[in-house]
Amino acid sequence: MASLTDLPALLIRRRAVLAAPARYCLLVEPASAHSRPARWTRGLLYCGLAAGPVFVTTILTDGATRDGYRPSRHPVSSLALGPRGRIQAANFAVTGTLVLAGAAGLGRAADPALSSRAGRALIGAAGAALIGAAVFATDPVSGYPPGTPDALTQPSRTGMMHNLAAVPVFLGLPAAAFTCSRQSIRAGHRGFGLYCAATATTMLATMALAGAGFNQSPRLVNLAGLFQRASIVTGFSWLTALSAQALTHAPAASARKPST
Repeated sequence: MASLTDLPALLIRRRAVLAAPARYCLLVEPASAHSRPARWTRGLLYCGLAAGPVFVTTILTDGATRDGYRPSRHPVSSLALGPRGRIQAANFAVTGTLVLAGAAGLGRAADPALSSRAGRALIGAAGAALIGAAVFATDPVSGYPPGTPDALTQPSRTGMMHNLAAVPVFLGLPAAAFTCSRQSIRAGHRGFGLYCAATATTMLATMALAGAGFNQSPRLVNLAGLFQRASIVTGFSWLTALSAQALTHAPAASARKPST
């Protein structure tokens, strides 16, 4: 039996044994708590990474197999018309959701190229606009679907809503790219900043040519779809590159397990 003089030492040992699990929890719980936000951030950025490939692959595949549809002449939105229109409507909705998720991920990644809220808001607005394009179908243009006129004398309400939804995509994404260009150059990433500026300029120029073609300019009408696709591919390629860059700045998702 322990003597009375040994009681303080025994009490100290007992407290140390009881406190050990508590110290273990303090070490483990913060690691798992920090890993969850990191996994969310990276998952959202992967959505932004996938948005462009999903959208472009769908429009190229669907456009190449449509009867009466000429990708070089007709707009991408016309794929939402006709018997297979649900494919493009779903493409708009899925891509818009991915872009919205990517914008949220960019806000959590602490990327110096997107340190301003304006750039993230513009990308998010483009995602929301793509979802709106899924809800409001465009009007027929340039003779698609077959049997329709090249241009309607009076646009429909849904057509006007669709055209309104296109503004945050074809003007908002270039504005976001210009914002990222300025922020990237300030952060010391001159090469990426110049790429952002080139993206914005190319998108605006090709979309202006596409718009003239869809308005039945004789010299551009048969190339309007090609110019629009150039604008789309340019913009989504930039978003993919931006998401990839942000992933390099995102915190690691794995937490170190305590050794046993």
